[in-house]
Amino acid sequence: MRRINVTIYNEFHHERHMPQIAAVYPKGIHSAIVEGLAGDDLGDIVCATLDDHVEVLTQECLANTDVLIWWGHGKHEQVDDGVVDRICARVNEGMGFLPLHSAHASKPMMRLLGTHSNLLRWRESGERCRIWIVAQNHPIAEGLDANFVVPQEEMYGEAFGIPEPDELIFLSWFEGGDVFRSGCVWKRGAGKIFYFQNGHETYPVYYQAEVRRVINNAVRWVCPPRRSCVLYPEGHHFPVMLEGPRAGSAE
Repeated sequence: MRRINVTIYNEFHHERHMPQIAAVYPKGIHSAIVEGLAGDDLGDIVCATLDDHVEVLTQECLANTDVLIWWGHGKHEQVDDGVVDRICARVNEGMGFLPLHSAHASKPMMRLLGTHSNLLRWRESGERCRIWIVAQNHPIAEGLDANFVVPQEEMYGEAFGIPEPDELIFLSWFEGGDVFRSGCVWKRGAGKIFYFQNGHETYPVYYQAEVRRVINNAVRWVCPPRRSCVLYPEGHHFPVMLEGPRAGSAE
């Protein structure tokens, strides 16, 4: 069986410095995401935070990663540019990339999409959010009803300054009247990207069953059929291609 190796980046700042957020995610947002991942096809799961991301997100780690999940909010500028270079190279080689919530302003997503951080309107008011599935036959929407509700969420509103998505999966409506393209997919090189808007740190969004279903579906969809990357061995100036088995084959 093809095992999907997942790496998760989370700033892990708010949970350690703001008691009200620690009460929602006492072990960190990354731990809640890990707890929500399910399936016999999951392989290694690695977590990185802002404090250790340079040491964890090495070329070797990313070479072994099929899907990178990214949650960032207030510390985007502190992410190391060398790490960003490696991430973007791996996405172009085929690694799946799953940016969540405020990761629209993260260095990797902005680099890959060619965007700027001032992309949208927002309002932190705990509004009710109804997520409409506009591509009901897409694998990321598998197992979901025509729509579902997140009881409290930070409002993100159009206009959203992104390149036209290859496909729009979700459209969110907020009780204040705003709408937002909250589930978008793109392809960059050989890699797939899925941006999912929901998941503000103040609210227990990543414990919700529908949200966990979206993330699980998205992990499988952005995962490449073959794990391959280019490495430059220590002391050498030529690349070697490392390849993993195709989906459905034995490890």
